[in-house]
Amino acid sequence: MKKNDAFTSVFALGGLGEVGKNMYVVEYNNEIIIIDAGVMFPEDDLLGVDYVIQDVTYLKQNENKIKALFITHGHEDHIGGITFLLQNVKIPVIYASKIALDLIQHKLDDKNMHYEGLTLYDENTKINFKNISVDFIRTTHSIPDSYAIVVTTPNGTIVHTGDFKFDLTPIGPMADIHKMADLGAHGVKLLLSESTNALSPGFSASEAIVDEALGDVFAKSQTNRIILATFASNIYRIKHIVETCRENNRKIITFGRSMENAKEIALKNGLIKDSSIFIDANQAKDYKKHEICILCTGSQGEPLAALSRIANGTHKQVQLQPDDIIVFSSNPIPGNSASINRIINKLYLKGVKVYTNSELTDIHTSGHAKAEELKWMIRLIKPEYLMPIHGEYRMLKTHTDLAVSCGVKEENTFICENGDVIIMDNEGCHRGKRVPAGDVYVDGSRIGDIGSVVIKDRKLMSRDGVLVTILNIDSEKRTLLIKPNITTRGFVLVNENAELIKEIENKVSEIVNKSLSGKASITDLKNQIILELNMFINEKTGRRPMILPVIMDIRKNQ
Repeated sequence: MKKNDAFTSVFALGGLGEVGKNMYVVEYNNEIIIIDAGVMFPEDDLLGVDYVIQDVTYLKQNENKIKALFITHGHEDHIGGITFLLQNVKIPVIYASKIALDLIQHKLDDKNMHYEGLTLYDENTKINFKNISVDFIRTTHSIPDSYAIVVTTPNGTIVHTGDFKFDLTPIGPMADIHKMADLGAHGVKLLLSESTNALSPGFSASEAIVDEALGDVFAKSQTNRIILATFASNIYRIKHIVETCRENNRKIITFGRSMENAKEIALKNGLIKDSSIFIDANQAKDYKKHEICILCTGSQGEPLAALSRIANGTHKQVQLQPDDIIVFSSNPIPGNSASINRIINKLYLKGVKVYTNSELTDIHTSGHAKAEELKWMIRLIKPEYLMPIHGEYRMLKTHTDLAVSCGVKEENTFICENGDVIIMDNEGCHRGKRVPAGDVYVDGSRIGDIGSVVIKDRKLMSRDGVLVTILNIDSEKRTLLIKPNITTRGFVLVNENAELIKEIENKVSEIVNKSLSGKASITDLKNQIILELNMFINEKTGRRPMILPVIMDIRKNQ
């Protein structure tokens, strides 16, 4: 292939049609760079699954081309999959900003993984490979050291925004709007821009507004203990909670491992200056209740998180008091509303006062750009082509409509699925051949062993339970030695349904005797029990438990 005929491929292995497991790939000839490696937390129907990660078959097949993994920022949906990726694919170097690098190192340490390729970058870093170069633009997000990534290829410039918002009064540094505008003036071929809040009109509220609102809550609670739940990953929020506590002469007790990690990283990087504001839970008895703020995990109603255990009365160190003030400094992640409402109801039943984010109390703001901010990014970058990323289909579609309203040609927009390839060449951008992409389930320490059949079986067991038939037969004499033993879990209570269990025993005996009178094998016998018993139980109860025949051949065991 002649060099001037070479093309650049751009595609996602995660992050399109979903919120989570972000991973984007840029490939030119023999060079591949990867942007982000996140996880997605499972929906309720993925029973027993801990995380959902990317199918990295393509990366494994092209491992020798991989030059580096670049991380936009330190949130789980962007770094949570790194330890899994390193177990499957050789990654020569991982470039990350300061906070993200510390969080990644924590993950590696937790897994006892040794990796020497972690490398720090900042806004002044420029990395050159043979044909591709990469540099960075500081952005504003809910975690410090967030960046957009600029990839320059022989076929044009690609900008990946990472997660961002435009905040003119941020807690940390301002986004580098001038660098964005300068890049746009020089020409950007393709923009990959996040779409999480594309459906929300207007501009997101500034963190400064949240700071004021939290200050008001503290000012109104001069005689109360405050228990505050927020995302541990929102380090800027933690920073101004600390500052608010200092202004109100309160000490902070943290609960939750991720909150402890966030505190350590904030102290290490100078985002929180004074560690003396934090005290151990055992020291609380030395302070009055209005001198204490408990900062904890559980703002999304997670059943094992600190706030859930406090609400349930099962926390070993914190018991609710009637005049406690509970603050949810967060918004529900889609799918978590029911869990959060359950916790809030339990808190109300305990008689405490609960603050949640609303039009009346701005105690949380999103770190993601709303519609007008997305338009602003498009106006600054002035892309010829747009591929919206990081969002469900409706978010990607709405983002595309916003781009068209800002002058991007409709035919120059690409709403893609994971695995769809955009080709950049001398003619422009167009769709190419798909690459393998899909979901891989992580269950405990097992990666990819959990398939759709296993999930289907788990759903079946969770809905209708399990019925086990234990049979003792003599295969030589072709007889059933004793009546079947029926055991159930999650189907019916045996003691309260003796008549039904007796009918099932009789039905199993009938099936076994009929099958053994012929030439049925043990496998045939099991299949026949499952088939006929399924229909019999469904007629009797309207349910379809999972049926597990256990057959013990006494003749063979002698």
